[in-house]
Amino acid sequence: MQTKRVPFTFNRDGYYYFSRRVPSDLVEHYVYPRVVQSLRTKKSSVAKTRALAFAAKLDEHWVHLRLAHCDLPARHLLKQCSQTRPVPNSLVPVPETSMSLSEALNLYVSLKGASKGKTFRAAAERACGYLVEASGLKDLHEYTRADALAFRDALVSRGLAGSSISRIFNSVTAVFNFAISEHAIEIANPFTRVFHDKTAGVVRRLPIPLADIRTVQSYCKQHDDDVRWLIALISDTGLRLAEGAGLLMQDIVLNEQIPYILVRSNNYRGLKTESSERVVPLVGASLWAAKRLAQQSIDSDRPAFHRYNKTGVTNANSASAALNKWLKPHVPKHCTMHSFRHSMRDRLRAVNCPTELIDQIGGWSHDSIGKNYGSGYPLEQLAHFLSKACELR
Repeated sequence: MQTKRVPFTFNRDGYYYFSRRVPSDLVEHYVYPRVVQSLRTKKSSVAKTRALAFAAKLDEHWVHLRLAHCDLPARHLLKQCSQTRPVPNSLVPVPETSMSLSEALNLYVSLKGASKGKTFRAAAERACGYLVEASGLKDLHEYTRADALAFRDALVSRGLAGSSISRIFNSVTAVFNFAISEHAIEIANPFTRVFHDKTAGVVRRLPIPLADIRTVQSYCKQHDDDVRWLIALISDTGLRLAEGAGLLMQDIVLNEQIPYILVRSNNYRGLKTESSERVVPLVGASLWAAKRLAQQSIDSDRPAFHRYNKTGVTNANSASAALNKWLKPHVPKHCTMHSFRHSMRDRLRAVNCPTELIDQIGGWSHDSIGKNYGSGYPLEQLAHFLSKACELR
């Protein structure tokens, strides 16, 4: 039977056995979809230590497999030599301590990403996978500036937008910096300050005009279903789509003098930044949507929008695709669900809302240490300015 005190184990005849399912994308490398091995002990403390060690080694091996066998477009067109580990350059000085890219990646996601969602790991693995495709799988000290420039050129040749290239480079740079810092590796990070056109292929997100917001809100009330409730909820709060789609019913508070939403991490989705955790008053169409949600028979610890949380994790990409498709005919070109967030900032500016208060409502990061002092503006003031923004015509 599975044991809860000792992770990754089950107990049979008093002995502990390690057991872990092979990830679906790596099953092809195994003859059986589960790794099972005797830990050769009856003591739970010993079993726990050995099981965690086994799990860590498997994580590192799986990262290596993903990097070495990264399934990227046109892989079959690569020259054979680019798919294998290159011969180390004997002219590159070897530091006293170093590690492979796969080890650095595993260290980064296991420590830095311990409290973050699956998208954090996925983004880091994807970025390092692109690097392996461009320059091969090496130890950190073997990567050179030439590799960094080749990496940039490979990303540009894929037709990626400048903003996407920036995110990929930021992930790779972070993996290198973290490993260098943690293990005091005496090398320079070759991926820092690599130039690329950050504006290439970038379409500027525009705010939705106020008249179109009113039209969309009117249509939401006519359709009156959970999809339109989510759109209405975001329209007068400026929430990020993932924040709204992953709300729990207990985070919607209507039985107070000023109704509000608690934006906080839960088991279905995390938050983008520390400053994203906040309280947002409910006014206008957002209050209407919250009341309609409250009328449904949904347990308080369940997601408010079940359709985007069926797998136990908020599927913000699915929500984005569906909502943007419906929204497209009702708003100007290049406006999306995220445009409500841009519009909210403009609407709050229009009613002379202080910048710090705008940042607090939207969960935007502060740009100075002083703004982090104190408890911030009270709920009454947040509601005052949000109400004025919703009354704009």
